[in-house]
Amino acid sequence: MNLFSILMKGGWILVPIFLSSVVAVAIIIDRYIVIRRSKLNIPVFMVKIREYLKNKDVDGAMKFCSEEKSPAANIVKRGLKKYKLGHERVKEAIETSGKQEINKLEKGLSVLATISGVAPLLGFLGTVTGMISAFMRIEDLQGSANPSDLAGGIWEALLTTAFGLAVGIVAYTFYNYLVSSINKLVMDMEIISTDVVDIVEEVSKSTNS
Repeated sequence: MNLFSILMKGGWILVPIFLSSVVAVAIIIDRYIVIRRSKLNIPVFMVKIREYLKNKDVDGAMKFCSEEKSPAANIVKRGLKKYKLGHERVKEAIETSGKQEINKLEKGLSVLATISGVAPLLGFLGTVTGMISAFMRIEDLQGSANPSDLAGGIWEALLTTAFGLAVGIVAYTFYNYLVSSINKLVMDMEIISTDVVDIVEEVSKSTNS
């Protein structure tokens, strides 16, 4: 029995469950790739940025950030665009940019969380509707249904619960993994942002003194 025949046996409820599984897999793969590309070697990055800023080479620092192509580097780059306006403006730009980058990282996670909760419920709904159909068949046969009639209807109904739970478990597991990974990236971004603001303030004070 192939997958298509199983889907047909499970009834129409399996269609949205199957579609939700496809969406979940797409989001998981997309976010995994994004998170992997967003990782940054913080010590090396900060040494380079400090060196550029100490030498007043803001353009060089911005070019270096462009080459890194990570959320943290994007935040620093947008902050440095306000370098001439003072460290307060740099700080504001970094905070605004940080919120934007976090939103980009979390794209699709709300959908994944919804799928993890809705897929099992759809499965239970399919089981209930399947059981209703089985009892309606008993009524049609006026109580003379044999065990094979009941067994067939019940296992077909339970298919939706099995598929729904499977999709829900996978979606929920990867949702937690992705959220944890993004939280770690956010912490790294906060550390880098704070260090850059401190460096800019330190450089501006040394220039004015």
